[in-house]
Amino acid sequence: MGFCGVTTNPPLSLQAIQNDPEFWIGEIRRITAENPGDNVEGIYWKTYLEVARQSAAMILPVYEASNGRHGHVSGQVDPRFVTDYERMLAQGLDLAALAPNLMVKIPGSAEGYRVIEELTAKGISTNNTTSFTVPQYVACMAAVSRGLERAKAAGIDLSRWRSVITHMSARLGNVGDLKSQAETRGIELSPQEILLGEIAVMKRAYKHGKANGHPSKMLQCSMRVTDEGPGGRASSGHVEMLAGGDFVYTCPPSYIAQLMHAEDRMEPFRSGAIDEDAPEDLIEKLRRLPYFRQAYDFDGMQPEEFSRFGAFVATAAEFAAATRRTVDFVASAVERAQPHAA
Repeated sequence: MGFCGVTTNPPLSLQAIQNDPEFWIGEIRRITAENPGDNVEGIYWKTYLEVARQSAAMILPVYEASNGRHGHVSGQVDPRFVTDYERMLAQGLDLAALAPNLMVKIPGSAEGYRVIEELTAKGISTNNTTSFTVPQYVACMAAVSRGLERAKAAGIDLSRWRSVITHMSARLGNVGDLKSQAETRGIELSPQEILLGEIAVMKRAYKHGKANGHPSKMLQCSMRVTDEGPGGRASSGHVEMLAGGDFVYTCPPSYIAQLMHAEDRMEPFRSGAIDEDAPEDLIEKLRRLPYFRQAYDFDGMQPEEFSRFGAFVATAAEFAAATRRTVDFVASAVERAQPHAA
């Protein structure tokens, strides 16, 4: 169907386990038996690695057929430790060792960008996740550039290396502090104005990367469809307003279903939409909000502030909650296995 890559995150990995619990209980029992000295956290991490390994194996033929251009699976380091450089680096290396088509997802924290540099220096492909803002994207590009310089100096083969920088678009405008700050200041924002602000951030980062010839690709995710229902209009600005650009898109099944349901009522895409800027008066209106200035301005944040940004905090908390539920699933499976083993 044209899909050329796969991503995982903690909620998606939990869903995969919940979709076939008996299989994964069996896998957890096997992993426990093979690692008798591991505690629950150790078994959990090995179980997550197994989820990533099996996912990578399923799409490996695409990777091989495309000579490494497509067919990657993104595996994410533990979102409970987004500021723990040593732990994230070790987990990133664990993930990269699973398969040649494993791309490592690293959070957009100051420590995360240090990890991205180190992995890039080893020729390991990366996906910058929990990222929302221009300062984060610029920091990621700088980290990737430093890593590439080191890799080239060390003679690392980069022929199959890839880098993507994720813009969690609708999360920027809807799970952070944008709406609450607007309400506090008596500023009314329509859903369309919020959408235009999200896209303006993405376009600013995209144009910065293109102007500097940066090899990383911007990745658009957390997209939404606006649908007035049967007989009404439908649109998805998160893709329509980027038409003509060179992006990667993460499209969950729910989003694809929404597009398929509404496609006959959507306007044709404009090939030059990527070059259309948001109205200047809207940008000035949005820049009255500290949250938007943090996201849009090149100097909106310092790296140590990235992990305190509203959308980052909310998304990392959601991912951490899913991880804790997965750990508990593992703990339950281990507990059930103990009498069985005895």
